[in-house]
Amino acid sequence: MMGAERKLRIAEYVRQHRSATVSVLAKEFQVHEATIRRDLASIEREGLLKRTHGGVVSEQWTRGEGTFQERSPHNLEQKQRIGYQAASLVEEGDHIIIDSGTTTQHIARNLVHRTGITVVTNDMNVAAELRDAAGVKVILTGGELYPSSYMLNGMFTDYVLGSLRAVKAFIGTPALHPEHGLMHPEAALVPAKQAMIRAALEIIVVTDDSKLGRLSLHSVAPTHAIHALITGKEAPEPMLQSFRERGVTVYAV
Repeated sequence: MMGAERKLRIAEYVRQHRSATVSVLAKEFQVHEATIRRDLASIEREGLLKRTHGGVVSEQWTRGEGTFQERSPHNLEQKQRIGYQAASLVEEGDHIIIDSGTTTQHIARNLVHRTGITVVTNDMNVAAELRDAAGVKVILTGGELYPSSYMLNGMFTDYVLGSLRAVKAFIGTPALHPEHGLMHPEAALVPAKQAMIRAALEIIVVTDDSKLGRLSLHSVAPTHAIHALITGKEAPEPMLQSFRERGVTVYAV
């Protein structure tokens, strides 16, 4: 196989798998790892892919989000596992923030039988999950209701979040990139997420693997602002390693 043809096939392979290590590509295309490294350097110069430590990732863009009903079934089992793991990090006596989202709702479901916890949220679904949780105090931020997502957002939301301090904040996102951090396609939703991050001592991002390595228009927070990432075990290892190298504790569940 000629070098030019191999590079095109490498780029297509990585787009399909979203990431790959040098060793995997060497086996797939039956060439030495040194050859793959040269190919990847050339591919990166052409802007087709992004190299990481020991491999390469495909950068994809998120330009919008669907409604809650559209997003909720996507990667459902993975979101359930993420929610269970996230809830296990909550300790009795914690004041926590739970962001709006289809993944964060599963955190609330795993807190129903806990005690001594205060939950601040801008998500009516999260609050509804905890309505019968006698041991959990729930604080809704208030704000403008977004009917498609049951989220509260806007000036009132930002004001309340700015007046609070929490131990942990569980943040959802449609786009998370190891180099560029948390990103979002809608400018109006960025301030509330930033207020949550400022309000908490520990920032934990919860997202299924389909959001990893994605870019979007607006920056929410740099990667170094994130303390931990909880995602699915389906996430490519080179992608997870890129976050670890930037000091993020990774839970792949």
